[in-house]
Amino acid sequence: MAEWSGLVLRLWCCFLLVMMPGAPYANAQEASVRVAVVGGIEMSGVWSRVVSAAEQALDITINTVMASPKEGIVPAFMNGHAELLLIHGGDETFALQALGYADMLRTWGYNEFAIVGPENDPAGVRGAESGQEAVQRIQAAGQPVMLFRDPGSYNILQKLFEQAGMTPADFTWVADGARRPQQILRQASQRGAYALVGHIPVAFGRMSSPGMEIMVTGDPVMRRAYVIATPGINHPAAESAKVQAARLADFLLSDAGQSAMLPEGAMDDVWLLPRAEASIELTRGNEE
Repeated sequence: MAEWSGLVLRLWCCFLLVMMPGAPYANAQEASVRVAVVGGIEMSGVWSRVVSAAEQALDITINTVMASPKEGIVPAFMNGHAELLLIHGGDETFALQALGYADMLRTWGYNEFAIVGPENDPAGVRGAESGQEAVQRIQAAGQPVMLFRDPGSYNILQKLFEQAGMTPADFTWVADGARRPQQILRQASQRGAYALVGHIPVAFGRMSSPGMEIMVTGDPVMRRAYVIATPGINHPAAESAKVQAARLADFLLSDAGQSAMLPEGAMDDVWLLPRAEASIELTRGNEE
């Protein structure tokens, strides 16, 4: 009888040893979110500030599993390697939502674009107070503009043309023939053309080219929205992971999360802006 009691006791102790580590591990798994972001968000230093604030506020672990162009992070999100996606809003995000991989899309913030041109500035663009004024000077001087394959850049140019009362036919274009998008400014330099590109890759050397300089930036019209995508009904994430992703998304959109995007002190190098900096004048049509 004593031997039987001892055996039961040993089995019970083994059971406890197996089960006790399991609970903290499960909690650790539940209290984490895997995130994929566009490379510029991490490169700019903004994401590290936001992650620090979110982890402290929510008591979770944020694992940035990928920071790369959309060609890499969209499949990572669809395949379940990430439970939250930060990416420019566009056709890819609409498709994710339509196919049930993403839940409701919400705007997180905006990044700055810049007009870049030859350092000798033949159109006299340097010092222009807005993107509209810059394209007017380029058109008046008959200088060429790069037709960049990036749809975001072209959409912003279209808005500037509309402001200036112009159409693409009013400009001399240089077709984008670079093998990689990051080489666009090399081609612009060779052709003496101006280009509109994201400020972050230029500032951090991802699109650098000798003889090219940033001419105009800081125009609210020259911004593009980042959106948050969390798992939809067809996303392979576990329900517990979806809950944590939703918690993180809510924090990113909260006052605390939005404030974390901005650096403390000097505001000279602000690459990403809170979503309150929307550039679309929604009331303009009603006022006219």
